[in-house]
Amino acid sequence: MHLDLNLLTALDALLEEGSVAGAAARLHVTAPAMSRSLGRIRKATGDQILVRSGHTMVPTAYARAVRAQVHDLVQQAHEVLAPEREVDLRTLDRVFTVRWHDALAAACGPALVAAAHREAPGVRLRLVAESGSDTPELRRGEVDLESSSAEPTAPDLRHLLIGADRLVLAVRPGHPLSCGPLTADRYAAAEHVTVSRRGRLRDPVDDALGALGLERSVIAAAPATATALHLALDTDLVVSVPEAVTRGARRELGLLTLPLPVDMPPIPLHLVWHRRYDNDRAHGWLRDLAQAATRAVFAPPAAPG
Repeated sequence: MHLDLNLLTALDALLEEGSVAGAAARLHVTAPAMSRSLGRIRKATGDQILVRSGHTMVPTAYARAVRAQVHDLVQQAHEVLAPEREVDLRTLDRVFTVRWHDALAAACGPALVAAAHREAPGVRLRLVAESGSDTPELRRGEVDLESSSAEPTAPDLRHLLIGADRLVLAVRPGHPLSCGPLTADRYAAAEHVTVSRRGRLRDPVDDALGALGLERSVIAAAPATATALHLALDTDLVVSVPEAVTRGARRELGLLTLPLPVDMPPIPLHLVWHRRYDNDRAHGWLRDLAQAATRAVFAPPAAPG
Protein backbone atom coordinates (compact mmCIF):
# COMPACT_ATOMS: atom_id res chain seq x y z
CA MET A 1 0.00 0.00 0.00
CA HIS A 2 1.42 3.37 -1.03
CA LEU A 3 1.13 5.82 1.85
CA ASP A 4 1.25 9.62 1.50
CA LEU A 5 1.95 11.55 4.68
CA ASN A 6 0.52 14.64 3.02
CA LEU A 7 -2.87 12.97 3.07
CA LEU A 8 -2.53 12.32 6.78
CA THR A 9 -1.70 16.00 7.35
CA ALA A 10 -4.64 17.03 5.20
CA LEU A 11 -6.97 14.68 7.09
CA ASP A 12 -5.80 16.14 10.40
CA ALA A 13 -6.51 19.67 9.16
CA LEU A 14 -9.93 18.69 7.77
CA LEU A 15 -10.97 17.09 11.06
CA GLU A 16 -9.68 20.03 13.09
CA GLU A 17 -11.26 22.73 10.91
CA GLY A 18 -14.42 20.88 9.84
CA SER A 19 -14.35 22.41 6.35
CA VAL A 20 -12.38 22.30 3.13
CA ALA A 21 -11.86 26.07 3.11
CA GLY A 22 -10.63 26.12 6.71
CA ALA A 23 -8.23 23.20 6.16
CA ALA A 24 -6.89 24.83 2.97
CA ALA A 25 -6.19 28.09 4.80
CA ARG A 26 -4.51 26.23 7.65
CA LEU A 27 -2.13 24.36 5.32
CA HIS A 28 -1.67 27.33 2.94
CA VAL A 29 -3.03 25.54 -0.11
CA THR A 30 -5.93 26.35 -2.44
CA ALA A 31 -9.45 25.13 -1.76
CA PRO A 32 -9.51 23.04 -4.98
CA ALA A 33 -6.25 21.35 -3.94
CA MET A 34 -7.74 20.51 -0.55
CA SER A 35 -10.90 19.18 -2.24
CA ARG A 36 -8.73 16.85 -4.31
CA SER A 37 -6.97 15.69 -1.14
CA LEU A 38 -10.32 14.99 0.48
CA GLY A 39 -11.30 12.93 -2.54
CA ARG A 40 -8.12 10.87 -2.27
CA ILE A 41 -8.70 10.39 1.47
CA ARG A 42 -12.24 9.18 0.83
CA LYS A 43 -10.97 6.71 -1.75
CA ALA A 44 -8.21 5.43 0.57
CA THR A 45 -10.43 5.03 3.64
CA GLY A 46 -13.72 4.09 1.95
CA ASP A 47 -15.42 6.73 4.13
CA GLN A 48 -16.87 10.17 3.34
CA ILE A 49 -14.97 11.75 6.30
CA LEU A 50 -16.97 15.01 6.07
CA VAL A 51 -20.59 15.20 4.93
CA ARG A 52 -22.78 18.24 4.40
CA SER A 53 -25.42 19.02 7.01
CA GLY A 54 -27.25 22.20 6.09
CA HIS A 55 -24.68 24.93 5.51
CA THR A 56 -21.85 23.13 7.34
CA MET A 57 -19.78 19.97 7.09
CA VAL A 58 -19.86 17.40 9.88
CA PRO A 59 -17.52 14.45 10.47
CA THR A 60 -18.70 10.91 9.99
CA ALA A 61 -18.67 8.41 12.83
CA TYR A 62 -15.44 6.95 11.44
CA ALA A 63 -13.85 10.41 11.28
CA ARG A 64 -14.78 11.13 14.90
CA ALA A 65 -13.35 7.77 15.96
CA VAL A 66 -9.96 8.32 14.34
CA ARG A 67 -9.59 12.07 14.95
CA ALA A 68 -7.34 11.82 18.02
CA GLN A 69 -5.26 9.03 16.49
CA VAL A 70 -4.73 11.00 13.27
CA HIS A 71 -3.62 14.06 15.22
CA ASP A 72 -1.15 12.02 17.28
CA LEU A 73 0.29 10.40 14.16
CA VAL A 74 0.84 13.79 12.52
CA GLN A 75 2.56 15.12 15.62
CA GLN A 76 4.80 12.04 15.81
CA ALA A 77 5.70 12.41 12.14
CA HIS A 78 6.69 16.05 12.69
CA GLU A 79 8.83 15.06 15.66
CA VAL A 80 10.62 12.41 13.61
CA LEU A 81 11.19 14.56 10.55
CA ALA A 82 11.75 17.99 12.11
CA PRO A 83 15.45 19.01 11.92
CA GLU A 84 15.16 21.15 15.05
CA ARG A 85 13.60 19.63 18.15
CA GLU A 86 13.46 21.02 21.65
CA VAL A 87 14.34 18.75 24.54
CA ASP A 88 12.68 18.87 27.95
CA LEU A 89 15.55 18.21 30.33
CA ARG A 90 13.26 17.70 33.31
CA THR A 91 11.63 14.70 31.62
CA LEU A 92 14.60 13.46 29.56
CA ASP A 93 15.17 9.74 30.19
CA ARG A 94 18.42 8.67 28.56
CA VAL A 95 21.73 6.94 29.23
CA PHE A 96 24.91 8.57 27.90
CA THR A 97 28.25 6.78 27.71
CA VAL A 98 31.33 8.98 28.13
CA ARG A 99 34.76 7.47 27.55
CA TRP A 100 37.51 9.65 29.03
CA HIS A 101 41.01 8.74 30.11
CA ASP A 102 41.19 8.12 33.84
CA ALA A 103 42.84 11.39 34.87
CA LEU A 104 40.29 13.45 32.93
CA ALA A 105 37.38 11.43 34.36
CA ALA A 106 38.69 11.95 37.90
CA ALA A 107 39.20 15.68 37.36
CA CYS A 108 36.02 16.50 35.40
CA GLY A 109 33.65 13.61 36.08
CA PRO A 110 32.23 14.92 39.38
CA ALA A 111 31.31 18.30 37.86
CA LEU A 112 29.80 16.65 34.78
CA VAL A 113 27.71 14.18 36.79
CA ALA A 114 26.51 16.85 39.23
CA ALA A 115 25.49 19.27 36.48
CA ALA A 116 23.73 16.58 34.45
CA HIS A 117 21.76 15.32 37.45
CA ARG A 118 20.82 18.83 38.50
CA GLU A 119 19.45 19.81 35.09
CA ALA A 120 18.11 16.42 33.93
CA PRO A 121 17.39 14.07 36.87
CA GLY A 122 16.34 11.25 34.54
CA VAL A 123 19.69 11.14 32.72
CA ARG A 124 22.27 8.53 33.70
CA LEU A 125 25.94 8.76 32.81
CA ARG A 126 28.27 5.83 32.20
CA LEU A 127 31.88 6.94 32.65
CA VAL A 128 33.84 4.09 31.07
CA ALA A 129 37.59 3.53 30.89
CA GLU A 130 39.56 3.89 27.70
CA SER A 131 40.14 0.66 25.87
CA GLY A 132 43.56 -0.91 25.64
CA SER A 133 43.24 -0.92 21.86
CA ASP A 134 41.60 1.17 19.17
CA THR A 135 37.90 0.32 19.11
CA PRO A 136 34.94 1.41 16.91
CA GLU A 137 32.41 1.97 19.70
CA LEU A 138 32.07 5.68 18.85
CA ARG A 139 31.06 4.88 15.29
CA ARG A 140 28.74 2.09 16.40
CA GLY A 141 26.91 4.42 18.77
CA GLU A 142 28.01 2.53 21.88
CA VAL A 143 29.97 5.56 23.12
CA ASP A 144 28.46 9.05 22.95
CA LEU A 145 31.48 11.20 23.76
CA GLU A 146 35.16 10.50 24.23
CA SER A 147 38.43 12.31 24.84
CA SER A 148 41.47 12.26 22.59
CA SER A 149 44.85 13.91 22.45
CA ALA A 150 44.85 13.58 18.66
CA GLU A 151 42.53 15.30 16.24
CA PRO A 152 40.38 12.61 14.58
CA THR A 153 40.95 12.14 10.86
CA ALA A 154 37.81 10.13 10.03
CA PRO A 155 35.27 12.32 8.20
CA ASP A 156 32.35 10.99 10.24
CA LEU A 157 33.83 12.12 13.57
CA ARG A 158 33.45 15.61 14.99
CA HIS A 159 35.76 17.17 17.57
CA LEU A 160 36.11 20.20 19.78
CA LEU A 161 39.50 21.40 21.00
CA ILE A 162 39.25 22.22 24.72
CA GLY A 163 42.82 23.25 25.45
CA ALA A 164 46.37 22.00 25.78
CA ASP A 165 48.05 20.51 28.83
CA ARG A 166 51.74 20.13 29.66
CA LEU A 167 53.73 17.44 31.41
CA VAL A 168 55.08 17.94 34.91
CA LEU A 169 56.77 15.63 37.39
CA ALA A 170 55.10 14.30 40.52
CA VAL A 171 57.33 13.12 43.39
CA ARG A 172 56.96 12.49 47.11
CA PRO A 173 57.87 15.24 49.60
CA GLY A 174 61.58 15.14 50.30
CA HIS A 175 62.41 13.38 47.04
CA PRO A 176 66.09 13.85 46.03
CA LEU A 177 65.04 15.64 42.82
CA SER A 178 63.36 18.37 44.88
CA CYS A 179 66.74 19.42 46.27
CA GLY A 180 69.00 21.47 44.03
CA PRO A 181 68.75 22.33 40.32
CA LEU A 182 66.70 19.86 38.31
CA THR A 183 68.64 19.02 35.17
CA ALA A 184 67.86 16.53 32.41
CA ASP A 185 70.81 14.39 33.61
CA ARG A 186 69.50 14.22 37.20
CA TYR A 187 66.02 13.48 35.93
CA ALA A 188 67.21 10.66 33.66
CA ALA A 189 69.26 9.14 36.49
CA ALA A 190 66.16 8.75 38.71
CA GLU A 191 63.85 5.71 38.65
CA HIS A 192 60.55 6.14 36.84
CA VAL A 193 57.02 4.77 36.45
CA THR A 194 55.01 5.20 33.25
CA VAL A 195 51.24 5.38 32.83
CA SER A 196 50.07 2.95 30.17
CA ARG A 197 46.88 0.93 29.69
CA ARG A 198 48.95 -1.54 27.69
CA GLY A 199 51.77 -1.75 30.22
CA ARG A 200 54.32 0.03 28.05
CA LEU A 201 57.60 0.91 29.72
CA ARG A 202 58.39 3.63 27.21
CA ASP A 203 56.61 6.84 26.23
CA PRO A 204 57.41 10.07 24.32
CA VAL A 205 59.53 11.37 27.21
CA ASP A 206 62.08 8.69 26.37
CA ASP A 207 62.32 10.01 22.81
CA ALA A 208 62.98 13.53 24.10
CA LEU A 209 65.71 12.22 26.41
CA GLY A 210 67.16 10.12 23.61
CA ALA A 211 67.58 13.26 21.51
CA LEU A 212 69.82 14.55 24.31
CA GLY A 213 71.78 11.31 24.43
CA LEU A 214 70.14 10.30 27.73
CA GLU A 215 68.24 7.20 28.81
CA ARG A 216 66.10 6.82 31.91
CA SER A 217 65.40 3.75 34.01
CA VAL A 218 61.70 2.83 33.94
CA ILE A 219 61.07 0.10 36.50
CA ALA A 220 57.25 -0.03 36.47
CA ALA A 221 54.19 0.72 34.35
CA ALA A 222 50.88 1.61 35.96
CA PRO A 223 47.53 1.11 34.20
CA ALA A 224 46.05 4.36 35.50
CA THR A 225 47.27 7.79 36.57
CA ALA A 226 45.89 7.37 40.08
CA THR A 227 47.94 4.18 40.55
CA ALA A 228 51.10 5.87 39.30
CA LEU A 229 50.60 8.83 41.65
CA HIS A 230 50.23 6.50 44.64
CA LEU A 231 53.42 4.70 43.61
CA ALA A 232 55.21 8.04 43.45
CA LEU A 233 53.91 8.94 46.90
CA ASP A 234 55.11 5.74 48.55
CA THR A 235 58.44 5.28 46.73
CA ASP A 236 61.20 7.29 45.07
CA LEU A 237 59.66 6.70 41.66
CA VAL A 238 59.09 9.72 39.41
CA VAL A 239 56.02 9.99 37.19
CA SER A 240 55.38 12.50 34.42
CA VAL A 241 51.72 13.51 34.27
CA PRO A 242 49.54 16.16 32.58
CA GLU A 243 49.55 19.22 34.84
CA ALA A 244 45.95 20.47 34.57
CA VAL A 245 44.00 17.22 34.79
CA THR A 246 46.07 15.87 37.71
CA ARG A 247 46.27 19.12 39.68
CA GLY A 248 43.59 18.16 42.16
CA ALA A 249 44.85 14.59 42.61
CA ARG A 250 48.42 15.74 43.26
CA ARG A 251 47.21 18.28 45.78
CA GLU A 252 45.05 15.74 47.63
CA LEU A 253 47.94 13.29 47.90
CA GLY A 254 50.39 15.97 48.98
CA LEU A 255 52.77 15.27 46.09
CA LEU A 256 55.37 17.78 44.98
CA THR A 257 55.22 19.11 41.44
CA LEU A 258 58.43 19.74 39.53
CA PRO A 259 58.96 21.04 36.01
CA LEU A 260 59.89 18.55 33.31
CA PRO A 261 63.52 19.37 32.46
CA VAL A 262 63.19 18.45 28.78
CA ASP A 263 61.18 20.15 26.06
CA MET A 264 57.94 18.38 25.23
CA PRO A 265 55.09 19.56 22.96
CA PRO A 266 51.78 20.51 24.59
CA ILE A 267 49.13 17.80 24.95
CA PRO A 268 45.85 18.79 23.23
CA LEU A 269 42.50 17.68 24.61
CA HIS A 270 39.72 17.05 22.10
CA LEU A 271 36.15 16.04 22.83
CA VAL A 272 35.07 13.67 20.04
CA TRP A 273 31.64 12.45 18.92
CA HIS A 274 30.01 10.93 15.83
CA ARG A 275 28.28 13.21 13.36
CA ARG A 276 25.00 11.31 13.84
CA TYR A 277 24.56 13.45 16.97
CA ASP A 278 25.10 16.83 15.30
CA ASN A 279 21.39 17.72 15.44
CA ASP A 280 20.59 15.76 18.60
CA ARG A 281 19.56 18.42 21.11
CA ALA A 282 20.07 16.14 24.10
CA HIS A 283 23.54 15.19 22.91
CA GLY A 284 24.31 18.86 22.29
CA TRP A 285 23.32 19.57 25.89
CA LEU A 286 25.71 16.83 27.05
CA ARG A 287 28.52 18.31 24.93
CA ASP A 288 27.92 21.74 26.45
CA LEU A 289 28.13 20.31 29.97
CA ALA A 290 31.29 18.36 29.11
CA GLN A 291 32.86 21.44 27.56
CA ALA A 292 32.14 23.52 30.66
CA ALA A 293 33.49 20.84 33.00
CA THR A 294 36.71 20.33 31.05
CA ARG A 295 37.39 24.01 30.36
CA ALA A 296 37.09 24.68 34.10
CA VAL A 297 39.96 22.26 34.73
CA PHE A 298 42.09 23.85 32.03
CA ALA A 299 41.56 27.34 33.44
CA PRO A 300 44.65 28.77 35.24
CA PRO A 301 44.61 28.01 38.98
CA ALA A 302 43.42 30.80 41.21
CA ALA A 303 46.13 32.83 42.93
CA PRO A 304 46.54 32.11 46.68
CA GLY A 305 44.33 34.34 48.79
